[in-house]
Amino acid sequence: QVHLQESGGDSVQAGGSLRLSCEASETFNFPYCMTWFRQSPWKEREGVASIRSDGMAYYADSVKGRFTVSRHDTKNTLYLQMNSLEPEDTAMYYCAARICGGPLLVVGGYNYWGQGTQVTVSS
Repeated sequence: QVHLQESGGDSVQAGGSLRLSCEASETFNFPYCMTWFRQSPWKEREGVASIRSDGMAYYADSVKGRFTVSRHDTKNTLYLQMNSLEPEDTAMYYCAARICGGPLLVVGGYNYWGQGTQVTVSS
């Protein structure tokens, strides 16, 4: 069973930047897609950014132009570079992995989840 572990969450001022990391305990033995989700107490979990095994990336409209997802497969690591952070970005951020196919920015279909890392953005 592959385990995912997020890191990099912190408290920052609006306009600041953070880089989240998600490390997998071992290599997946199938082509997989990975997604960053986030959830705040007053919202449902939402997809933020996905990246396919071929490197194609997808973003939620709310983060386009500010967030960049990337992956380093030899290190089994997923990244999320977050710039121009806004208070609305405050949430617990989770990484997840699944076999590629179908819409990626939705919660359903993901077999592997991390425990989350907290991002807090103050105005």
